[in-house]
Amino acid sequence: MIKFFLMVNKQGQTRLSRYYEHVEINKRTMLEAEVIKNCLSRSKDQCSFIEYKDFKLVYRQYAALFVVVGIDQTENEMAVYELIHNFVEVLDKYFSRVSELDVSFSIMFNLDRVHIILDEMVLNGCIVETNRNRILAPLFVLDKVAES
Repeated sequence: MIKFFLMVNKQGQTRLSRYYEHVEINKRTMLEAEVIKNCLSRSKDQCSFIEYKDFKLVYRQYAALFVVVGIDQTENEMAVYELIHNFVEVLDKYFSRVSELDVSFSIMFNLDRVHIILDEMVLNGCIVETNRNRILAPLFVLDKVAES
């Protein structure tokens, strides 16, 4: 099961966080700081899976963004690794007019859209959808309604 999903820039600032089990706000801040420090300090040659406390971290770096997912011991690391890539591809497809340098700003200013994408892919910590067209369908409907 997925415990949390984070998007972080290279400076260690959290751009997106979604928790699938209850964690108190003050503990979230400490957890995010430790997780970010562990992932950002690793070189590109090191494995993208880290044993951390009672769970595992799976992360990928895309340009200036890190996507970090915390999972329990029963979850498949490679499936989560692919989920991260699929998530980034869906973001890329939806924000296709945005350059890599502006991705962080697109996420910040369209956080509701990014949460919709993530919610279409993951429900209660379980991967439920991977088809890009089905994931983006609700957003395209919202965009059409907004244009009208």
